[in-house]
Amino acid sequence: MDPLLLNDWHPVADAAALKPGCLLPARLLEHELVLWRASDGTIHAWDDRCPHRGARLSLGRVANDRVVCAYHGWQFDASGQCRLQPAHPQNTPPRNACAARFNVQEAYGLAWVCLGDPERSLLPFPEYEHPGLRKVLCGPFPVHACGPRIIENFLDMAHFAFIHEGILGDTGHAEVPDYKVAAFDDKLGRTGMKGVIATACFAYQPQSNLQASGGSMVEYTYRVVRPLSAILTKLPQEQSGLADVISLHVQPIDEEHCQAWMVLATTDEGSSDEEMRDFQGRIFMQDLAILESQRPKRIPLQPGLEVPQPADRLSAAYRRMLRELGMKYGVM
Repeated sequence: MDPLLLNDWHPVADAAALKPGCLLPARLLEHELVLWRASDGTIHAWDDRCPHRGARLSLGRVANDRVVCAYHGWQFDASGQCRLQPAHPQNTPPRNACAARFNVQEAYGLAWVCLGDPERSLLPFPEYEHPGLRKVLCGPFPVHACGPRIIENFLDMAHFAFIHEGILGDTGHAEVPDYKVAAFDDKLGRTGMKGVIATACFAYQPQSNLQASGGSMVEYTYRVVRPLSAILTKLPQEQSGLADVISLHVQPIDEEHCQAWMVLATTDEGSSDEEMRDFQGRIFMQDLAILESQRPKRIPLQPGLEVPQPADRLSAAYRRMLRELGMKYGVM
């Protein structure tokens, strides 16, 4: 397993879907997980396996803040320790009758899990805390592609005119003006990570968002804050004040299958949550066939397998970032 991803945080669930008393299965980096929320609001993430005979704990239930295995009724408290084996109710369960636990935290409307030892803080997303921006969670969108392909597509403006024509692009305005790319420091010191930022990115869009009254040039800024997370801001010329923000976070199921989550911090007060989710889903579905068609499945980090163009400067910087971080999973 790639230690870079093993020791980082990844989204695995809509935090609002984790109701107290419910068990929610999830998959991350080829590990089967079960998530549950205790009555005090604490989220737990465990290996979805009973240590007795290997049955999925997610088939069971939660009773009095204990996870009850469906197979033999073993009961596990919040620490993961078995406290009752119904076949032997008078016995104290052995210490090794314990569910494997993982680090988990709740942020940006998502539950995040680290399977290893966290080497850095959760990614920075300061716009999420802005009181003037409305927050909407979109997804998950299942994708038969590696995580870096999904992030790279998110960073690519040259496909707007062809894949998203009539919404984010127009074939009559396909040219991508030059833009600036630089290193990005998330300002978190030793717990942070060096990323990539692109500024002065301009694209003509017929419908930049649901509230757009017509086509306009839109200014983008892209930040790659983690190997599988990126954040963009977009400000149409017709819009003044705050920019809209879209953050993309990829949940790697395995090397060639992922789920993509989007968190919006938007100025749109006129559209419903469902309208915004439908809009983002329609755009993502336009990307899906392309993402799932790309070969090789794992993104090539070494030059020579693919032929770049000048508009790919941000993609090139992203691939260089992955090389420098020593990324192994989903790349070649």
